[in-house]
Amino acid sequence: MYQKYIKRVLDIAISLTALILLSPVLLVVAVLVRAKLGSPVIFHQDRPGYQEKIFKLCKFRSMTDERGADGELLPDEIRLTKFGRVLRTTSLDELPELWNILKGDMSLIGPRPLLVSYLPYYTDEERLRHSVRPGLTGLAQVRGRNLLDWDRRFATDVEYVRNLTFAMDVKIFFQTIRKVFVHEDIEVNTNQVEGNFAEIRKAKQKKE
Repeated sequence: MYQKYIKRVLDIAISLTALILLSPVLLVVAVLVRAKLGSPVIFHQDRPGYQEKIFKLCKFRSMTDERGADGELLPDEIRLTKFGRVLRTTSLDELPELWNILKGDMSLIGPRPLLVSYLPYYTDEERLRHSVRPGLTGLAQVRGRNLLDWDRRFATDVEYVRNLTFAMDVKIFFQTIRKVFVHEDIEVNTNQVEGNFAEIRKAKQKKE
């Protein structure tokens, strides 16, 4: 009952309320992003959602478009400015995802939506993470976020799917608020911590 009906109603009510109340913050951040990082202000990227349906994830951009002499984008750690780090550390870059929640692409709580390129490398068990809408935050985020290795992160996502309840969502919601305010388990340069999942799985498959 909760997962099928009530969860979606709560997502709509909370995301709409948050968008209205946080509209001044969204406006200020948008102006700062435009002034410091340029346009577009909103970064869009394809991500797999419920039942692996692809949607456009919305975030405030946190990196420049600096390119090398070869015309290729410079590494993330170079393009990620001090201002971009502040956006990520405070999770302000995630606020546009409230629109994804309102539209139904995402839920407030659920497994984080990852890259489309990762889809071929999930095990059947790990694919269960796509049997619910992806979330703005989730169980893996309150247990360590990017500091968890991939296997533990996916195991935590599956644990969430198998045990999803209203009480669990409420607990994750308040734990997320605490972690955001104390800046706990936040790594702004995720590639340095977690590595590329697809590359890790390819290497593992070669060894096997």
